[in-house]
Amino acid sequence: MSASTTEAVAQHSLQHHFATMEQQRQSTTLGMWIFLVTEIMFFGGLFTAYLVYRTAHPDVWEMGSQHMEFWLGTINTVILLTSSFFVALSVHYAQRGMTKITALLLFLTVLCGIGFLGIKAVEYHNHYKEGTVPGPWWHYNQVENPDGTTRPAPHELQLFFYLYFVMTGLHALHVTIGIVLLALIGLWAWQGKYTAEYHNPVHISGLYWHFVDLVWIFLYPLLYLIANKHA
Repeated sequence: MSASTTEAVAQHSLQHHFATMEQQRQSTTLGMWIFLVTEIMFFGGLFTAYLVYRTAHPDVWEMGSQHMEFWLGTINTVILLTSSFFVALSVHYAQRGMTKITALLLFLTVLCGIGFLGIKAVEYHNHYKEGTVPGPWWHYNQVENPDGTTRPAPHELQLFFYLYFVMTGLHALHVTIGIVLLALIGLWAWQGKYTAEYHNPVHISGLYWHFVDLVWIFLYPLLYLIANKHA
């Protein structure tokens, strides 16, 4: 892209209520951070509820964790960490005006996100077959004792799975939004709509995706590692 074309793209991207591209970049970044703070407060309420009930019913929470599929959760963790690496690289190359590489890295991130959702769908299906989906689909009513006998499953076990599905479901919704967002920005990057002077959307969407990954980094140990059965 020639210098004149780059300047034209930058001038076209500068909104009338900002004096410079730098001011616009700082303002949009601040706006995204404010949005992420509200998201942290939202998920923070769910994490607080989880910790309160875990403290009240530690044995039941450990029992619930034994129904988590450790290796699927671990693979998904690796997938999201890899996707964050791709996003960080996309911002790096966007800052240098290398839009084709930026687009390819964003598309790789999208593929990682789709893979994550696919594995999560497998987990949800397995819970459905097991009967550990709360509500009318709940059929896990007997728990096996160490001596081979059974006893009624504690009522609090459904509460664990309610929180599990709400927390992971909302996270999956955020992943889905991120996939759509990154796919669009990747397409626009491929079309050359960003330059070294103007790449705010790449940077902002990268912050959002890192937040999504960070939420999962907290969900993974809280849900999958309580029982320590793989330690």
